[in-house]
Amino acid sequence: MLKALIFDVDGTLADTERDGHRVAFNRAFAEAGLPIVWDEALYGRLLVITGGKERLLHFFTHVRPDLRPAGDLNALIRHLHARKTDIYSDLLNSEGVPLRPGIRRLLGEARDRGLKLAIATTTTEKNLEPIWTALGPQARGWFHTVGAGDCVAAKKPAPDVYEYVLAGLGLAARDCLAFEDSENGLRAATGAGLSTIVTVTDYTRDQDFSAALLVVDHLGEPDLPLTRLTGTAFASRLLDVDALMALKLSAGGTSR
Repeated sequence: MLKALIFDVDGTLADTERDGHRVAFNRAFAEAGLPIVWDEALYGRLLVITGGKERLLHFFTHVRPDLRPAGDLNALIRHLHARKTDIYSDLLNSEGVPLRPGIRRLLGEARDRGLKLAIATTTTEKNLEPIWTALGPQARGWFHTVGAGDCVAAKKPAPDVYEYVLAGLGLAARDCLAFEDSENGLRAATGAGLSTIVTVTDYTRDQDFSAALLVVDHLGEPDLPLTRLTGTAFASRLLDVDALMALKLSAGGTSR
């Protein structure tokens, strides 16, 4: 019995990494007077590190330690991340959030069918505000449980944020489906026992998704059919609630 859908945010609900978070990081660096630019290729490599503060620490300690400024690194990281969050929010509020195909449709269908909705992300809760704006003025109320930012100590690929969300929903993993876009996210979701559908991005397309129930390019629209890349076969041109229930049944109530 499918009772809830749990969504990652960046890359899953919206395509925000390349032209959102990356741009905001670079503007925060420039504002701080740091000679650092994360181009698309470098940012793609940095995305294997989950969490913005963790990504900054990895960059300064393992990628370019020669660019590490003198002084308290942790204080600098906190400052850069706070400014990046503000810049990102302003950027998306002014230019809009590019929701991925099928997201608005599926969220509406799920609500109409009585399914609970939840968020499981490492992004800060403030970064969700442009998502709510893009979905509509009542969107925050659509989600029964939101696991975001530092609500748990261990970030993805640890399963902690999904376990937090399942506890908030009051449901077992067998009653839910998770939606992710990255290998780290998939590992987190399946680590919590969740069957998981992956919608790839340009950054994640070549990652290992062998544990996913299904891997597609996006969720599909009536005039924009999805492409199944790997995983369970199905006949639909898009993922709606009926298709998800059939996929969940094929998974036998266990993670894949």
